Amino acid sequence: MEELWSKAQTTGEIVNRSGSKFNTATNKELALRDAETRLQSGGGLFGKGGMSLGGIIGGNDQQENKSAGMIAMSVNPFLWRAALETIDFMPLSSADQIGGTIITDWYSTSGNEKERCKLNIFITGINLKTENLRVVSFCQEFKNPTWVNKETAKENNIKIENAILNKAKKLKLQSS
Repeated sequence: MEELWSKAQTTGEIVNRSGSKFNTATNKELALRDAETRLQSGGGLFGKGGMSLGGIIGGNDQQENKSAGMIAMSVNPFLWRAALETIDFMPLSSADQIGGTIITDWYSTSGNEKERCKLNIFITGINLKTENLRVVSFCQEFKNPTWVNKETAKENNIKIENAILNKAKKLKLQSS
């Protein structure tokens, strides 16, 4: 799976995987934007239908796939919900519960409009454990006329992880 993921990160592979009709050779920006939209709205590694037991075993019959149970790559529901609730003030760029990925769009506070940050949150397992959560933040500072990347402190990522974990634990306690 890791080998497949690393190969899929080239621009051409991302556009091909999305099913975009645009050519990267003629308009790379448009092709990537279309690919991103297609992948966020239901395309992706396993296509629109997801992955089914029939698809793994080799049955391609549509009727068989509909009757077979869908296999979901699950993530911890408390971590997922806690992550979304913790960052609910930030605009979302994409959220994929099956893959356990939440990506925010750039966010600035009204008190500091010359700095913006975004988050990538990865939930990698079904258990409510620290190892199954990773937050990566990116920040930029506006220096006329462009945004310049800033170094982000790892402590800030850990603080966000801890906030998500604490909220997830509370959600789990409330559900029992």
